[in-house]
Amino acid sequence: MTATIALVDDDRNILTSVTIALEAEGFRVRTYPDGQKAWDALSKNPADLAVLDIKMPRMDGMELLRKLREVTTMPVIFLTSKDEEIDQLLGLRMGADDYIGKPFSQRLLIERIRALLRRMDMNTPNGEAEDAIDEEEVMVRGNLVLDPMRHRVTWEERDVTLTVTEFLILQTLAQHPGHVKSRDQLMDAAYTDDVYVDDRTIDSHIKRLRKKFRLVDGEFSAIETLYGVGYRYKEG
Repeated sequence: MTATIALVDDDRNILTSVTIALEAEGFRVRTYPDGQKAWDALSKNPADLAVLDIKMPRMDGMELLRKLREVTTMPVIFLTSKDEEIDQLLGLRMGADDYIGKPFSQRLLIERIRALLRRMDMNTPNGEAEDAIDEEEVMVRGNLVLDPMRHRVTWEERDVTLTVTEFLILQTLAQHPGHVKSRDQLMDAAYTDDVYVDDRTIDSHIKRLRKKFRLVDGEFSAIETLYGVGYRYKEG
């Protein structure tokens, strides 16, 4: 099926030019000139992926992301200016999946969109899913069940809703219980090579993961911190 992209930016030139580029690639595009209008629409009918500008009137991209993460796990790419490095890192820690600095290549944006959609497109009834590698099979680790083909996670048979990035980090940790994964290894698993994130970003994702699991199990402690080394998944 054709993916629907939500494009949110107060720059009408960007809305127009990026829409033309995306539609030429076969995507459906819904555009919004500010965060409030985007929230009003996306809170009721999320898209397959959202591209958000950070600096916008009425509701900025950060606030929009915060509100969206309360109701949807759709992938989010931030558009940021070069002088907004702090905002870039904060956005990733809040649950964004990627960011691109302005001015940006439309071809790069399209490739980032395709990469994120490929991660999410695990529920295909035929094609590559038929020859899925081991990492794509259902993974059971004690009370934890990860189903990459459906992007579904359960703990004690209760659903835990994760973003694409959170899912990839958890999958990497749980793949080999007891083995320590450094922050660099988790960065490699969760982000493309040309996206820089620092240690604190990974720490923030781990914090969000624990918080989500503790909403279904207040005693959750399966993700362990080894200070100065990294993290590991403890099965049992």
